[in-house]
Amino acid sequence: MMTSRQPESPDAGMATASDDPTLEFVFEVMASLESPQIFGNTGIGERRIIGITGGTVTGPKLNGVVLRGGADWQLVRSDGMSDIHARYTLQADDGALIYIDAPGIREASPAVIARINAGEIVDPSEYYFRTVPRIETASEKYAWMNRRLFVCKGVRLPMGVEIRYYMIT
Repeated sequence: MMTSRQPESPDAGMATASDDPTLEFVFEVMASLESPQIFGNTGIGERRIIGITGGTVTGPKLNGVVLRGGADWQLVRSDGMSDIHARYTLQADDGALIYIDAPGIREASPAVIARINAGEIVDPSEYYFRTVPRIETASEKYAWMNRRLFVCKGVRLPMGVEIRYYMIT
């Protein structure tokens, strides 16, 4: 015996706007930085390494400190783009260690870069500074971070950097 099937709605199985990802603020890092090691133009851009000397972590899902020893490896290209790749360690208030591996980009005009490099406070609307970090920890309390994706907005300050972490829901 043959049965007839009703055709499925063209929208069956489609995501709805309520399923769309959103950004949830998780924490903010305020990190202090060393003066950059400037290697000069290596043929693909100006190579720079900027050591991370410490800082604070504050937010609704994590509080603690930034440990000394991390760095941001940068390649400043002639077109105004900077390829950045920061790696550093956070220590939560309860002692848990959290590893951050944060590649990203910063784009600004040569005039804005000169102002930032001169130590001037530049309005973040004048440049684009974003990272897409992966987070690792062995802490059971923070293990959820191992299983989520994040995006960050950065602000360069005269002696450091402010990075706001948002979880993609």
